[in-house]
Amino acid sequence: MAIGRQDSTSLMPYPKVRRMRFRFGEPEPMAHQFVQGDIPLTHLIAVLSAAFPPGEESFIRSVRKFSGEITDPVLKKRVAGFIGQEAVHGQQHRRLNEQLIENGFPIVRLFTFAPGALREKGVVAIENAVPRQVHLAVTAAAEHYTATLAKRVLGTPEIQDIPGDPEVWNLLNWHAFEELEHKSVAFDVFRSTGGTEMVRIGVMAGMYVFTIPVVSLGVLASILSDPRSWRPLQVVRQSIRLYRGPIVQGLLKEMRPYLRPGFHPDDIDTTVLLERWRRELFGTDGELLDRIG
Repeated sequence: MAIGRQDSTSLMPYPKVRRMRFRFGEPEPMAHQFVQGDIPLTHLIAVLSAAFPPGEESFIRSVRKFSGEITDPVLKKRVAGFIGQEAVHGQQHRRLNEQLIENGFPIVRLFTFAPGALREKGVVAIENAVPRQVHLAVTAAAEHYTATLAKRVLGTPEIQDIPGDPEVWNLLNWHAFEELEHKSVAFDVFRSTGGTEMVRIGVMAGMYVFTIPVVSLGVLASILSDPRSWRPLQVVRQSIRLYRGPIVQGLLKEMRPYLRPGFHPDDIDTTVLLERWRRELFGTDGELLDRIG
C-alpha cells in the first residue's frame, strides 16, 4: 500500500518557507556552555549546527538533480517548499555557528566555508562520484533521522525542560517543526523518479550502523578541542546520562521501520504534534512571530 503513496501527494501540505532571523547573543551574550550544566549536550548541538549548512546544501543539490523529471505539480510545489526551508535552515545555522566560533568551538570552523570554497568543491566531487539515486537516497534517509529527532524534541516535555540559551532553543524548535513539515518530500522525489527499495534500504542500513558512532566521535573531538570542557569525570557522567536519556535512548529502534519494504515517512503520523507547535510558534500569539523577517 505504501509503495503507491506517491499517488496521494496532493493530500500533503506544502512546506511553508518562513524567512526567520534569530537574535543570538542579544541582548545578553550567549554563555559558552549554552546548555546549562551539560558539556556533552552543548557540544552535540554545536556539532549538529556546524554540520547542518553544508548538509542541507547537499540535500538541496540531490533533489535538484531530478527537477526535470518531477511531473506531479503538487510534488513540484512541495519540492520548492523543501528547498526554501532548507536554505533558510542553513542561513540561520550559519548565524548561530558564527556565534559558536566566537565563543570557542573550533570544530565548528571546519564545517564553515563559503560557496565555491575548496571544501565545498570536495563535497560536490564526492556527490558526483556516486549515482544520483544514491545521493538522493542519502537525503531521504537523513530526513528520516532529522524527522525522528524532531518528533522527540517537540513531543518530549523532558527535552523541552532542559535549561539552556532561549534563542538556541527557539532555533531548534523551529527547525524541528519544519523538518516534520517536509519529512516526506525527498522520499517522494526518490520514489516518483524510479528509486528502488534495494537502494533506499541499503543506504539507510549503512547510515543506521555508522551515524551514532560518527556523531559521537565528532562530539568527542569538539570537547577535546575546547579546554574549558576538560572535565573528564563530569563529561563521562553526563555522556552516560545523554545516551540513557530521551534524546538518544531508543533512537535506533525508532529508525528501524525505515528498513521495512513499503515504508513511507507519513506512516508515522505527526499531524497533531505539528498543529500544536504551529499554534505555539506561529499562531495568534506565537512565540516566534517576531522572528519572521
